Amino acid sequence: MSQSPHERGALRLAEQPVSVPPMPREEARTIAARHRRAQHRAIRRRRRVAGLVVLAIVALVTLLLTAFGTGKQSAVGQRLGPAPANRLLPSGPPSPQVVALEGALRIQLPIAQSRLTAIGYHASADGAVALQPLGSQANPGTLTRVARSVFGGSGHGIRWYQLSGGDGPSSGALDVGALPGTDVYSPVDGTVIGLTPYIINGKRFGSEVDVQPTGAPSLVVAITHVKPDPSLTVGTSVAAGTSKLGVVVDFSRVEQQALARYTQDAGNHVEIEVRPAASVETP
Repeated sequence: MSQSPHERGALRLAEQPVSVPPMPREEARTIAARHRRAQHRAIRRRRRVAGLVVLAIVALVTLLLTAFGTGKQSAVGQRLGPAPANRLLPSGPPSPQVVALEGALRIQLPIAQSRLTAIGYHASADGAVALQPLGSQANPGTLTRVARSVFGGSGHGIRWYQLSGGDGPSSGALDVGALPGTDVYSPVDGTVIGLTPYIINGKRFGSEVDVQPTGAPSLVVAITHVKPDPSLTVGTSVAAGTSKLGVVVDFSRVEQQALARYTQDAGNHVEIEVRPAASVETP
């Protein structure tokens, strides 16, 4: 037998690992702590992202509510504000002001500016053509309101309302609001070609005054809700803004007028439509 000392490194001890040395317990705890910190950081990031999303939603809702609220306050303010005292005085003719277009035809304001309550457009199935409103719509849709709130928009000139109801072009009829008895002037230069009684439920409420414009003889401008001036006859030449056609008739007893939503009264008004001349029968 050999008397040389035993070489311990030649044999692998059973308690030692096969390929790596054993890991100290302190190092294992350090790695676990790092994992926990990473998980906490990930949770905090998710919470921050969720908070930003909530803030964005709140900001969008606030913007929409502000846009809607602005329109409502404007309409309510118009309804509840005190009526100017000068409406009790004679109105006289309006200052020249074009409110709508139909091609080259210019429709002027038929009511003195001091007596105007509101302007609205609605559909008409009487063969009326679509008018082009001037100014800006005071009750636009949601997208338009949001765009105006964020980017700003055209708020200059005449403010008009889109009224509901009726068939045909949405701007086929122009309602110019004024109190009953207010003087009404011709909206165009031309010749009176028709004075037709306006009958509702067997009762007469003024007349329809048909004017053939000088510059657009293929069209006829029909003005209703008017009690004609006694001096007005078929064949009379009229000038825009200076020739008196009559006075506003009170329609509050026979119909619920859509313009009342935006005025201080029952929504009485002068209604103007433009039709092809062939669709109007001359008496």
